[in-house]
Amino acid sequence: MATAIEFNNISKQYRLGLVSTRTLSADLSRWWAMNVRHQEDPYLKIGSVNDRATSADSEFVWALRNIDFKVEQGDVIGIIGKNGAGKSTLLKLLSKVTAPTTGTIKARGRIASLLEVGTGFHPEMTGRENIYLNGAILGMTKSEITRKLDEIVDFAGVERYIDTPTKRYSSGMTVRLGFAIAAHLDPEILVVDEVLAVGDAEFQKKAIGKMQEVSQGEGRTVLFVSHNMGSVRNLCKNGIVLKDGMIDYVGTANDAVDFYMQMDAYDEVVSREITPQYRKPDMLLNVEFLSVAFEKGKNSFASEEPIDFTIEVKGNKDVDSFRINTTVYGMDDIPIGGVSNTTFFSIKRGEVKRLRFSLLQHHLAYGTYKVAFSVGSGNYTSGQKDYDIIRDVLTFKIVSAFVDETAGTSISQWKSSWGKIMIPSETVII
Repeated sequence: MATAIEFNNISKQYRLGLVSTRTLSADLSRWWAMNVRHQEDPYLKIGSVNDRATSADSEFVWALRNIDFKVEQGDVIGIIGKNGAGKSTLLKLLSKVTAPTTGTIKARGRIASLLEVGTGFHPEMTGRENIYLNGAILGMTKSEITRKLDEIVDFAGVERYIDTPTKRYSSGMTVRLGFAIAAHLDPEILVVDEVLAVGDAEFQKKAIGKMQEVSQGEGRTVLFVSHNMGSVRNLCKNGIVLKDGMIDYVGTANDAVDFYMQMDAYDEVVSREITPQYRKPDMLLNVEFLSVAFEKGKNSFASEEPIDFTIEVKGNKDVDSFRINTTVYGMDDIPIGGVSNTTFFSIKRGEVKRLRFSLLQHHLAYGTYKVAFSVGSGNYTSGQKDYDIIRDVLTFKIVSAFVDETAGTSISQWKSSWGKIMIPSETVII
């Protein structure tokens, strides 16, 4: 299959706090070298890694560094990573919004980019006029745009407002129209950067279906940036994980999402003092959490091994009946399962109680998880009143399929498509 996009040693450097070289002669020299002689930036300096969590030790920073990969025609690539990893910068380089500091990008075909809500829209022009404007920018003739006009308006769902200036559109209406234009005007390469998060659930489903249609049915190439891991899994065939401006992982979309979810997610902390950052705000706090810890002093378990927690709570009022509940989450923040406890306790004002809370026969699959707890009165049948809720308190790993003290049998890989719970089963001859 033909290569649609090729990134060759792409790097992008920015100067922190400043634009240009500070002098007109140096700016002209840079422009001449890069745009006429096609040489590297003569004022290129050694910069620091783009880690936004650390203080700068250089006035230059690499937003992207040594990016090399190819995208085949008809492929749908999901580009994922933390904020500041370089995802949007990569798409801006491909869309020629800005130029790379080093390296070259080869793209075969017309590129339609949707990088921000309302990209390329003139607020004083109507939706109809903006369709023609964007089509012209993409190189379409007026007759080609006219032929697609009804389909674009219908897909965007803004027919009632199509002759209204787009400055009066909501952000959702704007992104609907912008995506409809980009997807319907026959681009060979469609570039989408996290704009679908603005649309409602119905439009997101429609947009993902359209991207699947243009990639699978029409053989177009799609580069998709999103923090919605479900959308990446459903839409993309392959994925790239960026970290600090560099490629950290390349593989299938499912594997890339799994890799991203494990990045910096697991720590060796086995106990946690509860501070406001872990507590849901505006709780009653009749009973509050003081600390949570793994009782065995470890946070790696087998799938059939009980997970025991030691929990300290304090009574701020006299409470006759309270219970502890928990929810286990995957690293994508999707709930896996939980416990609504039927064991109740009492506590006096100022009293501190130490409790053991156990997850029994959970059968969780190989992977990393995080846990949240709540303390309150009642239960799911009688109505619950939560006094305190703590989230993202501790993480733990399931490292083997079952406990075998002698053989140490384990599963080294568990595919996300198999699910997060290993369901017990039995097969007999009948």
